[in-house]
Amino acid sequence: MKKRIGSLLAGLFATTLVLASDGDGSVRSLIFLIGDGMGLAQVSMLQLEKGDTLTAFDRAQGVALIRTRSANSRVTDSAAAGTALSSATKTGNGMLGVDLAGNSLRSMMTRAQQQGMPTGIAVTCYLQHATPAAFYAHENNRNETLSITRDLMESDVDVLFGGGRKWLAEECPEGGSGLDAFRRRGYFVTETLAATDTLTRGRVLCVAAEKHLAPAPERGDFLPRATRKALELLGNEAADRGTGFLLMVEGSQIDSAGHANDIEWMQAELRDFERTVAVAMDYADRTPGVLVVIAADHETGGLSLPGVEKDFTRANGNARYNFSTHNHSATMVPVYLYGTGADRIHGVMENSELSRRIMELLGLQ
Repeated sequence: MKKRIGSLLAGLFATTLVLASDGDGSVRSLIFLIGDGMGLAQVSMLQLEKGDTLTAFDRAQGVALIRTRSANSRVTDSAAAGTALSSATKTGNGMLGVDLAGNSLRSMMTRAQQQGMPTGIAVTCYLQHATPAAFYAHENNRNETLSITRDLMESDVDVLFGGGRKWLAEECPEGGSGLDAFRRRGYFVTETLAATDTLTRGRVLCVAAEKHLAPAPERGDFLPRATRKALELLGNEAADRGTGFLLMVEGSQIDSAGHANDIEWMQAELRDFERTVAVAMDYADRTPGVLVVIAADHETGGLSLPGVEKDFTRANGNARYNFSTHNHSATMVPVYLYGTGADRIHGVMENSELSRRIMELLGLQ
């Protein structure tokens, strides 16, 4: 009897430790991963290519669907979709961080900064491209790259990994180059990810390419490594401040492969993005209060996976990969949720509604 009571007490003690390590269930930090152009067919293709084994996406603890149309088109572009995801407001195609009337919107990244949270961006495109820019810029035209670069310099985002050195190397209004402006603001500025290996704290700008980074797999493990480093830097800074953090990560070139209708390239980009998703989920496993949201801004290429054989009774029938367009499509896209608060977002919703619910969980006013 005493032995049984001792076992029960030990079990209760272990449960108490687990509950204590999980905190109070409040969401303090967000890792927002966006697969640009990644629809459900793209994720399904990844599963098939991995031999129907589980992917990082299959670790999700919650799933939802979002509608992607913009305020002025049934088929969105990345600027409008990025703005809806970052600012909970639909806008017109080509518009960044502004509503249809051109009024500036407050993104979740800006709101996080105003509440003292460190923020970061890690992408494989240039940092001034539509999706990352939607989190800090306010422009009526996504193609105004020099204006967006000035917005980036004034954005106050703590950790930046991506491309775009071409525009940052140009002279800026305050004198010197944009890179000089970041140095004056206290950033460690580098062109290589390796140069950040020994950093554990501080503000970082890593511009590893003139424009976009090289396609996968040529660029190696840049995105998973950049994500891991960003989480280290932001996590340490958040601990110092007594706050959470917000990191946006984009698998940027899934979209590029879709526009090109290049299956092999798309598969390489999806494998790279999946490894990055795993990094985020692993971080959430050991860090209470972290919500991981994996979504897409839209689907690109109109990908479908039709069966090859007419006889569906045959075992292990093959599927082929068909593109129907070189453009974006109007299909809904999946949302995967993991970590603290993953059970609190579900259903079918607008992309702007997903943003609103995330900000509500984070307590961003």
